[in-house]
Amino acid sequence: MTIPSPPPGRPAPVPAAEASGLNKQYPGVRALSDVDFRIEPGEVRALLGRNGAGKSTLIRMLSGVEVPDSGEVRIGGETLGHGGVRRAVELGAATVHQELSLVPEMTVAENLFLGEWPRSGLSGVDFPRMRREAAEVLAELDVRVSPEATVGSLSLAEQQLVEIARAVRRRPRLLILDEPTSALAAGEARTVLEAVGRISASGVAVIYVSHRLDEIRQVARSVTVVRDGSVVDTVDVQEATTTQIVALMLGQAAREQEPFAPRTVDRSSAPLLSVRGLTLAPKLEDIGFDLYAGEVLGIGGLLGSGRSELLRSVAGFEPEAERTVAFEGRPVARPSAAEMKRLGVGMTPEDRKGEGIVPLLGVGENMTMAWFAGISGRAGLSSRRAAEAGDELARRLAVKTPGLDTPIVNLSGGNQQKAVIGRWLHARSRVLLLDEPTRGVDVEAKQQIYRLIRSLADEGAAVVFVSGELEELPLVCDRVLTLQNGRFTREFLAPDITLDDIMAATMAVEV
Repeated sequence: MTIPSPPPGRPAPVPAAEASGLNKQYPGVRALSDVDFRIEPGEVRALLGRNGAGKSTLIRMLSGVEVPDSGEVRIGGETLGHGGVRRAVELGAATVHQELSLVPEMTVAENLFLGEWPRSGLSGVDFPRMRREAAEVLAELDVRVSPEATVGSLSLAEQQLVEIARAVRRRPRLLILDEPTSALAAGEARTVLEAVGRISASGVAVIYVSHRLDEIRQVARSVTVVRDGSVVDTVDVQEATTTQIVALMLGQAAREQEPFAPRTVDRSSAPLLSVRGLTLAPKLEDIGFDLYAGEVLGIGGLLGSGRSELLRSVAGFEPEAERTVAFEGRPVARPSAAEMKRLGVGMTPEDRKGEGIVPLLGVGENMTMAWFAGISGRAGLSSRRAAEAGDELARRLAVKTPGLDTPIVNLSGGNQQKAVIGRWLHARSRVLLLDEPTRGVDVEAKQQIYRLIRSLADEGAAVVFVSGELEELPLVCDRVLTLQNGRFTREFLAPDITLDDIMAATMAVEV
């Protein structure tokens, strides 16, 4: 299964990039441990690993963003050393990050040459040359957009291709693509995969970071699996099965975590919440599910699979979403955000800092702001009632804070998250839609949030739990639905929910 070395007697070509003995230690975390990596010109190598496995650290080393504590990186046979990003670019390394870095108000040509605009004597930017050379690069990749079009007018897939074209314009020998299709629908992703094929055919080595095995099998010859800061193996992606690759990613320890004791969920009565025909192009297509009182339902899907869009649509924050909703068996005529909140549906967003908290308001204010009626008296808001409600929530959720008037931004991520959940407990929500509730929190806080979720379900609430860390789902959930290409593909019921099955179902069409 391991990729063989060149036959004896035949000189190995100079690799496009090579890393040997890389080690990197952060406070309390060993990010990389004696990592060796090599990629040849024209090769597409997939890079796989769970969150925190070390993929991002390895990419930062190869692109010059960070320097290893020990070990060496070479690009085209030349040592990168401490030269940083500028040196990596000079040697021929280019990286396209997951988040787009384009300027929407500028044209495609201006974005391709951003910071490197060709000059025309003393008269300024040579716009004709810039448009001409931009058109040449776009034609090479078969990107059918005008160099004069503003980036903001393009589709997301076209913007991703422009981002890749900007990197290719520098004629790199190594191109690193970090989750280039995570925000794209399946049809849009194909155009990116075709561009990757053209790039590698020109002799450029491509490191392709993705969890979508169906895509990886289309573009890559081999896949390097990283686990716990070490390279576990490099295997032929066509010969290795999904089960084998998942086993390499997980290791034994991850599969041996103990879940909470399974509970019996009464699904004989009417669901607390029913959703049918949920469609939000291009992310979701004809989604339907039932959610029962006392149930923790997990949604398993890769980045870009539509997990957040699903929760936002159910909560009423996606006006363009088509869906039919029933609450306690009664149809909801207009499932707007205000109406869903009135019925008792609360949602904690994925972006806690940007959308979940009001940073400079106090902890108490953040926890009570969703239901002012609960802290009001005859003369309006009651400071006494607000203090009592805040104290009760803080005790129940074990929110560690110097005081309720402490700005919530001063709390740890875990305590911020517990406060955001507390907001919906204060509002007496019976359905909680939790989008990445443990992202960016420490191990202890994660366990506290797990226990909180289970206790809420024990009290009769219904919880939808979305997490990109798929290993969390078997630990907490009574049922898991896997989401891929805009549809639910599999259903797993406790106690027969395993991480292996969830990952296989989310990573590939065939399981």
